Amino acid sequence: MGNPSPSGLSSVDNALRLLRLIGERKVLRVAEAAELLGVARSTAHRLLSALRHHGFVLQDRPNGAYRPGPVLNEIGLSAIGRIDIRRVAHPVLEELRDQTGETTSLSLLEGRDVRFIDCVESPRTVRVGDRTGVVIPAHCTAGGKAILAALSLTELSRRYAGQDLSARTIASVVSWEALQRELEEIGRTGYAINMEEGETGICAVAAALRDLTGAPLAAVAVVVPASRMPDLGTAHSLAPLVTEAAKTIEERLLAEL
Repeated sequence: MGNPSPSGLSSVDNALRLLRLIGERKVLRVAEAAELLGVARSTAHRLLSALRHHGFVLQDRPNGAYRPGPVLNEIGLSAIGRIDIRRVAHPVLEELRDQTGETTSLSLLEGRDVRFIDCVESPRTVRVGDRTGVVIPAHCTAGGKAILAALSLTELSRRYAGQDLSARTIASVVSWEALQRELEEIGRTGYAINMEEGETGICAVAAALRDLTGAPLAAVAVVVPASRMPDLGTAHSLAPLVTEAAKTIEERLLAEL
């Protein structure tokens, strides 16, 4: 294979510099990017468009400013180590377990799935067990839906380009239109509910954790046997505790910076 052309190296270098600038500034416009890189606006726009296409940056509206995208967040989380998030969140998960008497969990979005990275089990005899390491389609979990609702429409469309949704149980949401309606409602209320959609016999209430830009980092949830969450009223009663726990973790993560 031949050596990369100087122009190719320049493009890669500028793209990497843009990623650093986005990470430092959190918000960046095309004109600013062009000035900081010393390139034409058309070049800056082309580079930012390429980064947006791959999920490294995103725009909330056409011609708007760019900010860190989910891929950058995922890479960042891997770089600093997920153990740091667990360390900060774990005491709050314990507090939430004590408040509710139910199992609590922390999960991350990976592509179109969520992975449970920490869990604190309920002391009750009948309880949801430790789910650490379990991977489930995001749209079938409360934590996953909370994170999806916090994504921009552009990023949501990128992840679900085919708008196809798999079913885990008979209660799973399989209609894209139905999922969109639910995500809009989650955006209004600040929490998501799962009524046996990922696993029969398991329900949950979750809220997303956000970074300084408003992008979702993870989700905290209370996970309950279906016998103790027979209706949405029970779920709604747990929501304030879950959203408060999410807020507390966000504040503690911010204090770590």
